[in-house]
Amino acid sequence: MDREAWIFGYGSLIWRPAFRFERMVPGYITGWARRFWQGSTDHRGVPGAPGRVVTLIPSPGALCWGMAYRVGEAELDEVLRALDHREKGGYARHDVPLHLADGAAVRAEITARSAIVYLATPDNPDYLGAAPLPEIAAQVLASHGPSGSNVEYVLRLADALMAMGAHDEHVTELAALVGHRAPRPVDPRTTVGPSCGGRAAGAADGPSTELGARSTSS
Repeated sequence: MDREAWIFGYGSLIWRPAFRFERMVPGYITGWARRFWQGSTDHRGVPGAPGRVVTLIPSPGALCWGMAYRVGEAELDEVLRALDHREKGGYARHDVPLHLADGAAVRAEITARSAIVYLATPDNPDYLGAAPLPEIAAQVLASHGPSGSNVEYVLRLADALMAMGAHDEHVTELAALVGHRAPRPVDPRTTVGPSCGGRAAGAADGPSTELGARSTSS
């Protein structure tokens, strides 16, 4: 029997996985909150002028939505090598319990699995930590790296979460500051789940997408 492997993306992996996968499904993890606390000197900034990208911080009771990818056993080693290189700027692999929102199942039925997630902890040299949101926005506006502008990263993440129906207050407020857009009011009847960092309660399911084994990039 093939070994089932899932990778959970909560930042740019949501809209640009750029690796071969068999299936993608919205899902969430608990006990973690998404924050723009990691410096980026290799993608959205440069050495001496880092951008800010997301990592996860421990937050008991919190819930964070993202995109989960099932990777076939034959491709897993190659995919992980590519991700290790992509996330080399302070990120390391961790295993976390993953809850999939599977639209093919009965509504609100959540399936639990284990997934690989890349997160940056405070002991890595590029970690920037907490700052007032206006200061984070000013740094984002001034930052650009090999993968593009830091503003693009923030806005694409906000758009990707909105497309999933997943609200994240931290991301939405930062996107409003750097993109001059007003935060949208959240309708609890239509959101996939509470904001990343909100309490894990009453999560509804989201769409499931069968892709087959293919390479996705943007």
